[in-house]
Amino acid sequence: MDKKSHWEKAYAAGAPERLGWYQQHLQTSLELIERTGVGKKARLIDVGGGASTMIDDLIDRGFEGVTVLDLSGTALSLAQSRLGGLASKVNWIEGGISSVGLPPAHYDIWHDRAVFHFLTAAEDRKNYMEQLKRSLAPDGHVILGVFSLETPPRCSGLDVQRYSVELLLQEMDAEFTLKEHRFEQHVTPGGVRQMYLYCRFQAGFSR
Repeated sequence: MDKKSHWEKAYAAGAPERLGWYQQHLQTSLELIERTGVGKKARLIDVGGGASTMIDDLIDRGFEGVTVLDLSGTALSLAQSRLGGLASKVNWIEGGISSVGLPPAHYDIWHDRAVFHFLTAAEDRKNYMEQLKRSLAPDGHVILGVFSLETPPRCSGLDVQRYSVELLLQEMDAEFTLKEHRFEQHVTPGGVRQMYLYCRFQAGFSR
């Protein structure tokens, strides 16, 4: 089964709140977004946002330029149905992060709590980083939430890549500066404990 089919099946199997990564509110992500200091008109992309409720909270907080990207059309449909008329305030993109066409030098914030740790092949991570650099605005911000070293090696039936701060820094281009990091323990609906590592970076390149 390819990755798209895997995630379509996962989202079709039941309500999003039953899935392992679900949180009612992504409070750590929201706090780190606020700490970037960007305005409410900032262009933000939530990579792998799917059916996450973070989009609801961003709209509630007045953010206007939000994009949600996900491989699963089912996940995006669930979020759109939940938001109702508010869904028109969001730019929705169905596609894989390494191959989808994104506008160059466009996003002020790149947020990902769902994709990068599933990229277990070095080539996939390289392609991801190339897409990130192409799409991020000068001096843009990157917020990555990844599985830490303490987390089980599989999630949702897939192998995952686990990180320390040092290992994640090795994946990032030298033009990115680590501004802060924090850990958060997430307990899945099934009772599995997953330690997340969140890192906030800022780019230092110009166009």
